Amino acid sequence: MGNYKIVYDKESCIGAGTCEAVSPETWKVDSAAGKADLVGAKDLGDGNFELDIEDKDLDMHMEAARGCPVLCIHIIDKRNGKRLI
Repeated sequence: MGNYKIVYDKESCIGAGTCEAVSPETWKVDSAAGKADLVGAKDLGDGNFELDIEDKDLDMHMEAARGCPVLCIHIIDKRNGKRLI
């Protein structure tokens, strides 16, 4: 387990696919639904999904989050609860 987690607001997703382009093993755009799926994420039941990420993968996930045009991907530092993006 890493020190970070992704919190993804799927309801806000527009399916642009930037996340999948950066991290195709973690993100899959469902073209029929027009939204991305966060592979292996826990459904929090409120339209949000959460996935713990390894420290070594932080930069890649930060790039995916920054590239999202609607900023629905958030990276949280689990040690202090601070949102990095």
